[in-house]
Amino acid sequence: MNMKKIVALLLAVVMVLGLAACGGKEASSGSKLKIGMVTDTGGVNDQSFNQGAWEGLQRLAEEDPTFEVSYLESKTDADYASNIQTFIDEKYDLIISVGFMLAGATREAAEANPDQKFAIIDDDSNQDLANVACLMFAQEQCSYLVGVIAGTMTKTGTVGYVQGMVSESMNLFGIGFISGVKAANPDATVLQYNANAFGDAAVGSAAATEMFTKGADIIYHAAGGTGNGVINACADNGIYAIGVDYDQSFIAPETVISSAMKRVDNGVQDICKALKDGKFAGGVRKYSLTDGGVDIAPTTTLLTPEALAAVEQAKKDILDGKVTVPTTQDACPDFILK
Repeated sequence: MNMKKIVALLLAVVMVLGLAACGGKEASSGSKLKIGMVTDTGGVNDQSFNQGAWEGLQRLAEEDPTFEVSYLESKTDADYASNIQTFIDEKYDLIISVGFMLAGATREAAEANPDQKFAIIDDDSNQDLANVACLMFAQEQCSYLVGVIAGTMTKTGTVGYVQGMVSESMNLFGIGFISGVKAANPDATVLQYNANAFGDAAVGSAAATEMFTKGADIIYHAAGGTGNGVINACADNGIYAIGVDYDQSFIAPETVISSAMKRVDNGVQDICKALKDGKFAGGVRKYSLTDGGVDIAPTTTLLTPEALAAVEQAKKDILDGKVTVPTTQDACPDFILK
């Protein structure tokens, strides 16, 4: 065999090997990224942020077959650690914990499994861990906006607020809401109740009923499934309600005037895409009014023209830096929950 034939043969071998290498790379990139979501005790159909997060993951998987998504529901606090461990054992690429109540279980698992990637919604206590992304939302901003609505639309001068549990993160809802109410109506009274539960609709209903008797004509909740009791009690009594995390107008279309929305659906999609792009990093990822991470719900049919104008002005003032929504109890002394 002469030299020309030998060179040609070698070139052919190189080309075949190159094509094989390309084929191998394509097969590798086509492998699934497994995303597991662990709910808090509100459950995946809480009509609030668990449901919003799961719907975001479902849409992501529909749009990008690279992702395989699944969830495990936590019926009690004791389920958090075992549900997380199930996803670890099944070698999921990313485990998403929904809610600050999973912070302890997430930390324990993250420290024991430093190569496992986690994300947690509404908690930044794990931001020191390189394998935990903390998805935080400026809930004080969207709460401020619905506070402006409540302060503008109340006829009795008394509104109510039901919170699922007291914590630094959850308090931001109340601080923002009360600040918005007072900005729109300085003389208004805000009744406040700590339900100390996210999945007890009966407690929410009882809290709302007590507020009706004290003159509240609009009640905002930040209480997950407990808040469904607030909304239903409001509907039964012809009182306006304001939902949270999700557009909850579908629960009671005649009485839910707005909802303070946190786009947890966008947040979970964002961290999943970062994982796929090799850009996952621990620490805090903050979503706010500036990037569309929070807002009021798009359903505005029950809002008065005055309320619509007031909330649009409030948005503009926040975005322009004219208003900075308080984030501490010292800056909002009217917030009294402990």
